[in-house]
Amino acid sequence: MSIPQEYLEDVLIRLAYHSSAIEGNTISLAETVSIILENVISTNEKGYSIREFYEVENHKHTFSYLIEQIENKQKLTVEMIKEFHALLLDRIEYDKGQYITIHNAILGSTFQTATPQDTPFLMLQWVDNTTFRMNVASIIDEAAEVLAESHIQFERIHPFSDGNGRTGRLINIFLSFSYGYAPAIVQEE
Repeated sequence: MSIPQEYLEDVLIRLAYHSSAIEGNTISLAETVSIILENVISTNEKGYSIREFYEVENHKHTFSYLIEQIENKQKLTVEMIKEFHALLLDRIEYDKGQYITIHNAILGSTFQTATPQDTPFLMLQWVDNTTFRMNVASIIDEAAEVLAESHIQFERIHPFSDGNGRTGRLINIFLSFSYGYAPAIVQEE
């Protein structure tokens, strides 16, 4: 993959910051840069938690795995998605990389997420459908539509007990790079 390192670092920093902030993380953009690029924890004046630190730092390890998969021309699989989730929630959740075992819900939403029994099949179907649609998207507008719709479908399945939003946003980054598009970073605002 011939993407400049500086651009990849920019994407990683913005992804880690915004994706974590969306989930309520209070680490600033400057602190995110320090954690990602310098492996340094700046003065913790606000008193953020170790969980917040790991939420940011785990993006670095996950992004390295994502780039490795792209360089090896790997296609999206259920196993890859589980690994994204496991890396994102390392040192945070006990069931990282595992599908839900009890029914979950999205607070404030009116729709039902998938049952634990339906989740494995729905995820296989989702990967196949998303891959097919990305393969036939002939212009950037079609690809953007596929990415948006597939993200909504992924969130409706809600295959994990926690970290679905972060995992879904990372999948979109993977798909964007894999198909030659600049990724869109969902911002916290």
